[in-house]
Formats: sequence, structure tokens, C-alpha cells
Amino acid sequence: MLSYHTCPLATLGGKDTGGMNVYVRELTRQLGAMGVHVDVYTRSQDVHVAPVIHDLGYGNRVVHVPAGPEVPLPKAELAKHIPTFVSGVLKFAQEKDLHYDLIHSHYWMSGVAAKELKDAWHVPVVQMFHTLGLMKNRIAGEGEHEGDFRIQGERDVLGFVDRVVAATLAEQAQLQWLYAVKTKKIRVVPPGVDLRHFYPIPADEAKAYIDASQGDCLMLYVGRIEPLKGIDTLLRAIALIRDGEKLAGHNICLSIIGGDADISEEEMSVEMARLHALRQELGLVDSVKFLGKRSQESLPYYYSAAELVVVPSHYESFGMVALEAMACGTPVVASQVGGLAFLVQDGVTGYHVPDQDPEALAEKLITLMSDPEQHARMGAAAVALAQDYAWEKIAVQIVKVYEEVLDEAE
Repeated sequence: MLSYHTCPLATLGGKDTGGMNVYVRELTRQLGAMGVHVDVYTRSQDVHVAPVIHDLGYGNRVVHVPAGPEVPLPKAELAKHIPTFVSGVLKFAQEKDLHYDLIHSHYWMSGVAAKELKDAWHVPVVQMFHTLGLMKNRIAGEGEHEGDFRIQGERDVLGFVDRVVAATLAEQAQLQWLYAVKTKKIRVVPPGVDLRHFYPIPADEAKAYIDASQGDCLMLYVGRIEPLKGIDTLLRAIALIRDGEKLAGHNICLSIIGGDADISEEEMSVEMARLHALRQELGLVDSVKFLGKRSQESLPYYYSAAELVVVPSHYESFGMVALEAMACGTPVVASQVGGLAFLVQDGVTGYHVPDQDPEALAEKLITLMSDPEQHARMGAAAVALAQDYAWEKIAVQIVKVYEEVLDEAE
């Protein structure tokens, strides 16, 4: 398995750590439980981290391969170190006398790396993009567009891989329309969720664990801090709720998990600085807290403590956060975009809203917070829906894709 630009063991909430990290880590663990041996190769970003780590169970490994400076690098710079990464993977496999049956690559840069490995090992490649450059460019603001090198890289990868795994029917359609990928090359398999880890915790116990006031009406955002995540829309919606009368008397709080919290303004990313300024402008300093990164172990407590989780993205290929929240029994209000439109069932497990529409978002947040009975029904429905996404079920579907390409390769 290739996860070139980000390690599956990295702490969530950083610039390049999110749903893909969770996907690679949890799929690898579940495959191990099914008797499938997996080595996950990733670029080394810290000289102090051991080259090989056995944290995924069942003998499965994460192998950190030096490729360029062993520090986090911008994605635009990462691409030029792919050949060195490939050489490191080949060397490790040769030294260990390893013989792989197939390659499962994640994100377009891993797909680029997979080309030379496919040629060297004569094995099939299964690719998952997690996000698509042409889709991001459709909703990107000024200065946020993906470069031509990424778009061409994605097209090159699609030309040689044996299968593409799409998270939803929406992603399948995007691959067909924007990249002209033939339907027979695509298999739709959603990501999964670890139901042993994400399950409902009594709200009072969850709030006590995260040190939240029992009387707070807590809303939660979890994810990377970047413009396409739509956090500015959420802040404006919170301001509208505060200025309205429908939730008067409720102590509305928003916690934002992601990014770096305890740094100076000079050290902040452009987007984090913009959001801090907007929070100040809207008078939300006391209502909105930036918590920074949080461990995967603590997330079920945050999800369970929250009255609802908000995913206001302009684009999401799937929406892992929404699935984790629903598994914890928390309704989700999400933009009606990409995978979120399939995952969140409008009026059943939460609500859809148009993206970049703070008024519509505020209305749905108020609706949910004002009706405890509906909130309870949605929470129960969310838990029930999440059962269909247990990793035990999803990994079986992935293995079927592996078996398909292996049968064709014989």
C-alpha cells in the first residue's frame, strides 16, 4: 500500500492529515485481521521516527522511506521526490526479499509512484484518489487552484491502473465525466468506520471527559483548516444564531478541531489567521474555540458530547467525519456536495444545506437544536446507518476488488 505524502499514523487535524490517513490505517488493520499482509510505504517526514513501525497489528508495517528532506514539504515540492521514494521502496523490498501480489495506492502522487513499481514487480494496481484535482478547481477560490502537474498526474495514473476505487456514485460520475474513465474500470466502495471505537457515549460522561460545561449547547467541526472546508460559513451561521431569538437562553458553543491552536498569529496559516480575524469581527471569541489537533482516541468523546456535528465543506469526496459522528449517535448538518449528499440522509440522520449559505445553515442548526425528540430520532437513525459501514464489511468489498484484478492478471 502506498501513502506517499502522508503517514497513516500521523496525528489528525494537520494540513495534510485527515480522512485518508484514517482510511489507510483502518483498512490495513482490518485486512490484517482477514489474513492479508500489508506493508504501507510512506515518505519519511521526521528523522527521529523509526524507519519501520508495527502499530497496525497482524504483522503489518508502516515503512518510512527517505525521499528529500525528512521534514513536511508543500505538495508542489513533494512530486519531485517521487523517484527517490520509488527507489527506496524497491530497495526495502529487495533487502527483505518481499514479493507483493498487488499495489493499492492512495492519492495521485502515490499513483505516480505505483507506475514504476508495477513495471518492476509485474503486479496490478488498485488506485483511490480521495480527492480529485479537477473537482477542487471547480470550487476553488483565488490562489487555491491545483496545478496542471496534478491534473496531468491524475490522468497519467488513470491510464495505467487496473482498478479505481470511488467512494461514492458521485465520485464515479466525476471520474467518468471529467476524466473519461470507463465504467468497467471503476468500483464503488465507501470508506468504513471502526464501530469498536466510534459508538455513543453518554453525553454527560463525554462532556466531563473533554471538560465541557454540562449546560453548553455544543456544536463541533472536525477537519483540516483550509478554504474549501467552509469554516467561514459556519462562523457566520453561529453569529446569525446568536443574534436571533429562536435559541435565546441557550449557551451556544462551537469547538473547531484541526490545525494548530497554540501558536502566534505570525505562525498561523493564511486560512487560520483569516478565521481568527473573522471570529473577532463577528464577536464570537467567547463562543468559538479553536482546539487544534486531537487524538483519534479522544474523538468519540467530542462527537458524543456535541449536540451536532457540522460539515460545511464546498467539496468532499466522502466525509469520514460525518460517518464517525453518526456512529457516535450525533446528527450531522452537512453541505449537499459530493459524498456528503449520499452519506448524510436529509431529514433522517441530519440535514443537507447548500454550501456557502450561512442563513440556510443557521436555519437547520436551529431546527435541530429546538426539537429534542427529532434530535433523538436522528441520533438513533445515525447509529443504525453507521452499522452498514463497519470496516469488517467494507474490507470484504475491497478484497473482492483485489481478487478481480488478480484473476485478470493470471
